[in-house]
Amino acid sequence: MTATDRPWTRLETYYAGAYWGTRREVPEDCGRRTARLLELLAPCDPFLAHWYKPTRSLKDARKFPLLPSDMPTLTEMFRRGVNREKGKPVIEKLGFSVTFGNGGGAYDSSDLSILCGCYSEVVPNCCVLSLPTLGRSPNAERVISAPVLTHAVRSMALAMDPDWAVAMSQAYRGMDDEDRGGPWVGWVTYFSKQRGTVPPLPAPVRIEPVEDKGTLIVLTPERFTVANPEHVALARRVRELLTRAGLIKPR
Repeated sequence: MTATDRPWTRLETYYAGAYWGTRREVPEDCGRRTARLLELLAPCDPFLAHWYKPTRSLKDARKFPLLPSDMPTLTEMFRRGVNREKGKPVIEKLGFSVTFGNGGGAYDSSDLSILCGCYSEVVPNCCVLSLPTLGRSPNAERVISAPVLTHAVRSMALAMDPDWAVAMSQAYRGMDDEDRGGPWVGWVTYFSKQRGTVPPLPAPVRIEPVEDKGTLIVLTPERFTVANPEHVALARRVRELLTRAGLIKPR
């Protein structure tokens, strides 16, 4: 069975996500990180420059822009995003969760889902950016590109200070998962310097620093797709080299 025969490749969708371990933070900390993320994403692409407060309908959402400078609103969103079972006390160790979108319609929208301030050993903190659907969105061709996704992952690295981050297709994650919880190696991958030093990698892979925080790895300047066997082979080779270097721990 070839990659293109597998059911998960029929519609290749993409996302970006940042992940980090236990970090106890208060709503103000989470709001401050989110404000910086929105500020950094804004110049990335117009599609990622406008966000709206959570509401019951898309029509209502567009009436309530979410501004990075509005720290009281961002902080309150996290304060209300506590985790609890119905009728029971707040589960403090599970931190705070929020989700909000950019006001786009079906197949042509992005959502940011953030879990911050969690200090449970079994639940990672994360920041996940969904992306528009290729072939169904007028913005997807532009947004799902190496420059935009590199900027998005860099923004997550600077704002959220994660252990690792990735922009990749859901299809390749389905192929690469192997029952692992990450890190995954995607089209664009970030590793914090605390995980180790990124080794030399084969062409056309590009490696670039993210200030003093870590390293970005961009597999290919063209769109990574599981329909291209060279892309899949390159990703697997890079994962092998990163595993040897200790940045990815084998299970």
